[in-house]
Amino acid sequence: MLLTGATASADPAPAGALPGKQLTGYWQNFVNGATPLRVSDVSAAYDVIVLAFAEADPARPGAVTFGVDPGLSSALGGYDTAALKADIAAKKAEGKSVVLSIGGERGNVDLGSPANVASFVDSFAAIAQEYGIQGLDVDLEHGFDVANMASAIQQLRDRMGEGFLLTMAPQTLDVQPGGTYLRLIDQVKDLITVVHTQYYNSGSMNGCHGQVVTQGTVDFITAQACILLQHLRPDQVALGLPATSSAAGSGFVSPDVVTAALDCLTTGSRCGSYVPESPFPGLSGVMTWSVNWDAASGGSFSGPVRAHLDSLA
Repeated sequence: MLLTGATASADPAPAGALPGKQLTGYWQNFVNGATPLRVSDVSAAYDVIVLAFAEADPARPGAVTFGVDPGLSSALGGYDTAALKADIAAKKAEGKSVVLSIGGERGNVDLGSPANVASFVDSFAAIAQEYGIQGLDVDLEHGFDVANMASAIQQLRDRMGEGFLLTMAPQTLDVQPGGTYLRLIDQVKDLITVVHTQYYNSGSMNGCHGQVVTQGTVDFITAQACILLQHLRPDQVALGLPATSSAAGSGFVSPDVVTAALDCLTTGSRCGSYVPESPFPGLSGVMTWSVNWDAASGGSFSGPVRAHLDSLA
């Protein structure tokens, strides 16, 4: 049974909810082929900036560290911790939200024991206080203990207070029925701000309509998003896509495909073979990897997607 838009929207949004129709982008704290950016240079099109990434502390199992990457500092002519803190404060003053991500393609955090969970919570909360970071983004791509991750999230929420933001960027496999993230989501759904599944770097997947969907299509996005919509309110669900073809190994689609998926889920128009039983006008928005790749393309992703989100607001 698919959840209808009206049913999924019934519960009130939590205190830490983002503005409607938000655009989220990951800020790369490292140098690759994308445009190196100070946080102050992140386009105003973005409502949420996800700092990527906190690093595992080899000296303290479970703990994380964070600071300006030396390579990025050099590329930006001496970008330092003080400048990053000032940039975060300025973005927040503009009404933007800033969260810190753990994981990524190569990163991991060991939450294999209660002691490690305690070290993680202590270290992350200290970083958040120092930098003015408002919450946690979970982008662990190499597995995690669901119960311990849920405990860490609850402890962070208790530590950081009512304004705590919690976002997640699961891979497609992990939000299939029985997947690791889906089990985590069910345990902490009352604390979730938004989940933005990575609809890229994936093979074909099962859709909620009982058919296999192929990467790079409107159906691939919409028929998987509706799985999450069986577990979360629409305002807790966003669509994650790469900003350019260079940003991901596979799965890049044109902004027109992204906006078609938005229209399908929010209005029931421009769909592929999957059409929602009832539209979800409260759908949260879109995430992209990354603001740096978007900048490298002159805003070719954020420009049209931001405009379309504004038209739906």
